[in-house]
Amino acid sequence: MTNDDLEDYLILRALDDPISEADLEAAAEQSGDVLEALRDEGVGIRWVESEVLTNDEGQITGTYCHYQAEDTAAIREHADRAGLPATRIDRRGTPLEGE
Repeated sequence: MTNDDLEDYLILRALDDPISEADLEAAAEQSGDVLEALRDEGVGIRWVESEVLTNDEGQITGTYCHYQAEDTAAIREHADRAGLPATRIDRRGTPLEGE
């Protein structure tokens, strides 16, 4: 499967309780390990970028992640194995233009 065969998805990972920067880094490392394992198994999935969400105190409350994947099942499998929430998964639409 090539990257051209993958669909773009946006994933909201809302956290019940805020986490530290160290916790976020550990989650990112675990996520990368799971992505590599899934690709080794022939699953089409690739991380593109993530945006970190914070509250007024600067605590990490979640992320918005952009992935490319063969389907939502691949996204959910990644989240389950990595121990990450996948609060909402949507296909990425055409970005808006403007300022």
